[in-house]
Amino acid sequence: MFINQRMADVQKAKMQLKLSEFERKLQAIEVLYDASLAYFNWKKTYDEVKLYQEYKTNAEIRFKGIQNLISQGDKPVIDSIEAGIIVKNRMLNLEDAKLKLTKAKLELSNFMWLENNIPLEISDELFPEINLEFTIQESLKTNDLLNTDFSITNHPKINALQSKIDILNVEKRLKANMLLPKIDVGYSYLSEPGYFNNYQFEDYKIGLDFYFPLFLRKERGSLKLAKYKIQETEFTLDLERVQLSNKISAQKTEIESLIKQKEIIKGLVKDNVTMLNSEEKLFSFGESSLFLINTRENNVVSAQLSKIALENRFYISNSELFKIMANPD
Repeated sequence: MFINQRMADVQKAKMQLKLSEFERKLQAIEVLYDASLAYFNWKKTYDEVKLYQEYKTNAEIRFKGIQNLISQGDKPVIDSIEAGIIVKNRMLNLEDAKLKLTKAKLELSNFMWLENNIPLEISDELFPEINLEFTIQESLKTNDLLNTDFSITNHPKINALQSKIDILNVEKRLKANMLLPKIDVGYSYLSEPGYFNNYQFEDYKIGLDFYFPLFLRKERGSLKLAKYKIQETEFTLDLERVQLSNKISAQKTEIESLIKQKEIIKGLVKDNVTMLNSEEKLFSFGESSLFLINTRENNVVSAQLSKIALENRFYISNSELFKIMANPD
């Protein structure tokens, strides 16, 4: 029932330690999330560079083949110009992709540190994980969540808000205690006291001070304000519970949709590659044109770029679910 400023400070200090621990977890999750986005961007740009390198090589081989056919009189000279345009476009795409890859490496290097605060730069010999789409959910612990319900009872955000409510409750108790009357008991001696065995009660004066404000406007106002702060934080806590549950459900739905889309885009890439191979065979028999081959190849490149972008969305979606779960351990 009774509490003073010193007791309140001690209790709030203990609660503040718990609050700091929950906030530390949230900050750790934020850093891990940003680092994962940088890693996914590095993988995306790396895959794009590999893709453009492959099709630049194909375009150069086709260009040399066209030149040989032209020298033998089997193809018109205009085909050489068209094949050269494709080579230049592939070179341009490759250089732009390399620039993006360099920037992605530097961005990821911001999160790479050795002991003693030594920064680490990603070398050209390093490359991202090839089978990341099969390991990402296990690494981020999001695979089990897709099949089970995640409890937000021990979520750091929930615990942090609850700690704030506990601190506000201590402040409310302190404000309520100020409404009580103040009683001070004191004593003083009238003359120099003798030794203990010569103690006499008449040598002392005992006083009792009783203090009680008449209106208590300030104290009542402070107590009412403390109650409003608790009510506001409790509303925030209830809202946070609903938002977390909705975010988890929405993220699970997005991941499940992206898994289906990945299967569709893989089939689309496979079909476009089949069409390209068929067109190249027809071209070798003289029944197709370089324009149709280039069109088929552009469709393949576009489909593979869409596949890379979709995989990147899948990685980011799992990382966002990891961030929502806020479980760095």
